[in-house]
Amino acid sequence: MTDTVYSSYLKKTGDYGVVYQVSHPIVFIEGLPNVKTNEILYFESGQKGVAFAITRGKIEARNFSHEPVKVGTNVARTGMPLTVPAGRELLGKTINPLGEPLDPTLPYTRPTVERDTDAKPVNISGRQKITTQLATGIAVVDLMLPLGRGQRELVIGDRKTGKTSLLMTIVKKQVEEGVIAIYGAIGRKKSDIKKLQEFFVQENIMDKVIIVATSSYDSPTLIYQTPYAAMALAEYFREEGTNSLVVFDDLSTHAKFYRELSLLARRFPGRDSYPGDIFYTHSRLLERAGNFKHPKVGEVSITCLPVIEIVEGDFTGYISTNVMGITDGHIYLDSDIYYQGMKPAVNIPLSVTRVGRQTMPKLGREFNKELTAFLTSYTKLQNLSHFGQELTDDVKRDLRLGDLVYKFFNQSYKITIPLNVEIIIVAMIILGIIEDKETLEKVKTGLIDAYSGKETRKWIDSLTATKDLKVFNENVKNNKDKLMTIGQ
Repeated sequence: MTDTVYSSYLKKTGDYGVVYQVSHPIVFIEGLPNVKTNEILYFESGQKGVAFAITRGKIEARNFSHEPVKVGTNVARTGMPLTVPAGRELLGKTINPLGEPLDPTLPYTRPTVERDTDAKPVNISGRQKITTQLATGIAVVDLMLPLGRGQRELVIGDRKTGKTSLLMTIVKKQVEEGVIAIYGAIGRKKSDIKKLQEFFVQENIMDKVIIVATSSYDSPTLIYQTPYAAMALAEYFREEGTNSLVVFDDLSTHAKFYRELSLLARRFPGRDSYPGDIFYTHSRLLERAGNFKHPKVGEVSITCLPVIEIVEGDFTGYISTNVMGITDGHIYLDSDIYYQGMKPAVNIPLSVTRVGRQTMPKLGREFNKELTAFLTSYTKLQNLSHFGQELTDDVKRDLRLGDLVYKFFNQSYKITIPLNVEIIIVAMIILGIIEDKETLEKVKTGLIDAYSGKETRKWIDSLTATKDLKVFNENVKNNKDKLMTIGQ
């Protein structure tokens, strides 16, 4: 029985082809003389596909369906590129890369606007310098590895080291700041996708989040399209003048499925059997993020956080080094630090941010330098103390304060801390105002709660309004009693 969609497109375009070989989900087709790459195809058996290569008049297509196409099946072209529906109607929804809801029982209005999933990146004349700091709500990241709006920062680490938890915290903080978040879950377990949804619902931010998800059960073709669909949605909000945050969780899974598709299509394998264009595939995708000029709002950003999973802390893997070369730095989550109980398990010396520091105000940059010097000194003293050396009172004090700083850096993924509160608390530790863990917990909870009040927020912000670190330290010392009172 001939599919009605196939018949309508055959009538419209007048082109058809015939399947002569199948390596599911790859389909080899003869005919279709006018087809273009990335064009949607319909098979007479009802399946949907996309053309991805044209070689000597033969077409290689990818099938989106689980059901294989049979040899001899007729194919019609549509004349349309592969697109995803984009619009504010998708906020709060979980969809697949074709724009279909994962749960068809829930109410769903399909947007009328369609965005090309494989759009060209904006050229350099349409871009702006990254100048605004991106608040993550995570103290160790904001103070030690600051990020900028429009930055592409890789999150890398072993399996089960808290990568997704770190990303969920950043999404929560950015939604509070008015940013739209698009979470690309690539070939994840259905239980993981459900946990993501539950977290966003519990934190009351689901109405500002779109989840583009595929499970490991889906067709490799559909899984491959996940990050492209997520980026296309971000580009819709960029055109609208709204800042967005895109998460790709994770690109190592994406690369594996691309390798599977390429090997089935008989592409020549390269290193680790990945196809030769794997670097181009990821660089073209990530290049679509950045800080852009906008005719109405001046500038608008797409911040991108790709994830790479590594094995036993091995940075030298093919895909991980590729993505490191494309991005503007990386946050390394270390399994050794994780098993010591530190969460998020960020390895500060091995993590890099290339453009984040230029977005910090002068006080933030000076504070970052002082804190980096203090923690470097603390690490050296800690190594020295292991030899059983007789320690002076000053060394004991520095070790105690260093422990407190790391105790502060250890935070639950459900808690976000305002940037100015982070700076003030760490300054109170280094200045010796906070001297034990119980006081630290009280002050931290008290200042976070107080920051939600309009008057208190104004007063806390006034302490960090100066550009001079010495003046700031004096402000904290002079107001220590009030700060301690708020924290009780």
